[in-house]
Amino acid sequence: MKNIALLGATGSIGTQVLDVVRENPDKFRIRAMTAGRNMELFALQLQEFCPAFAAVAEENAARALAESFPDIQFSWGMEGLCAAASAEGVGMTVNGLMGMIGLQPTLAAVEAGKDVALANKETLVAGGEIVMDAVRRAGIRFLPVDSEHSAIFQCLQNQALPERLILTASGGPFRGYTKEQLKAVTKEQAMKHPNWSMGAKITVDSATMMNKGLEIIEAKWLFSMDPKKIDVVVHPESILHSAVVFRDGSVIGQMGRPDMRIPIAYAMSYPERLRGTETKLDLTVLGSLHFEKPDPETFRCLGLALEAATAGGSYPAVLNAANEEAVAAFLRGEVRFFQIGELVEAALEQHDGATVRAVDDILELEKVTRANIRSIVSRKVQGRA
Repeated sequence: MKNIALLGATGSIGTQVLDVVRENPDKFRIRAMTAGRNMELFALQLQEFCPAFAAVAEENAARALAESFPDIQFSWGMEGLCAAASAEGVGMTVNGLMGMIGLQPTLAAVEAGKDVALANKETLVAGGEIVMDAVRRAGIRFLPVDSEHSAIFQCLQNQALPERLILTASGGPFRGYTKEQLKAVTKEQAMKHPNWSMGAKITVDSATMMNKGLEIIEAKWLFSMDPKKIDVVVHPESILHSAVVFRDGSVIGQMGRPDMRIPIAYAMSYPERLRGTETKLDLTVLGSLHFEKPDPETFRCLGLALEAATAGGSYPAVLNAANEEAVAAFLRGEVRFFQIGELVEAALEQHDGATVRAVDDILELEKVTRANIRSIVSRKVQGRA
């Protein structure tokens, strides 16, 4: 029985983690769990899984839940997240948080000696060097949950060092669009991913292809790979989840249905594989698979992420913070879809570059970058008024 701390229980990843726990009650138990502001769903989850510890975003919500669940210890805010991630008795922390908020809890889990299953890519985009240094010192298992990085991790088991990595991308809902067509994209269109069911922010990131750029930076740290040796290939069926190229020219890939519960279960149970309950992949039904080159000029967010990955230092942290703020503005209806890339580019152009030595450096970069983006967005909104 493995005791799990689940960060982000009410989100897309979190709810699917709980599906895996339900299907394997003899293997996993939820020891600690956190949520943001969806208290109605979280209350139902607490009732079902009965963790010893729980945390939410706001103090008032934590105190209200404590009255309903007197046997559960509650906390709130960043302190609560870090406490859940490092809770006593936990063997693995599953980080399903969205955004930079996941960095400090990840480090708390690592420093407490917990194995980590990571779905929070921003942790490594912004703080890759700091986090991976901590992982090496702690000697814990640090396992990827994203389908692409899980695929690469699986392909590298008992293998030599790779020559290149291939990250596949669905292309999102706007595959094949021109720059002019992207100028007319609406929020409703951006939220309709052709293959995956995900949260709002990551769905928009997939549509802009920023998600794939962030995954390049994540793969750099997970697999100690030069970003110039990480290729992106558009694969609209989302069946080949990623692949590895070896020096002899061999390519090993991992295939499966587009179901996040598969990589989630693998990370939670590694090195064991759990029996899946879903319909298995049938290649004869698929018939054919397609692969295309991405267009980093049209999908400017992908190009910017590639530039930030190559520049290194503080640039990935600025890229990530600017993108989070720009996507939030888009979801609020304050900017157009194509302006997300323009805002991120403006932030990178204003940044001179710096060495990131500590978490506080990253948090300060994030604060300044977000303020800059909010200022630009405010001027755009006022200009339309």
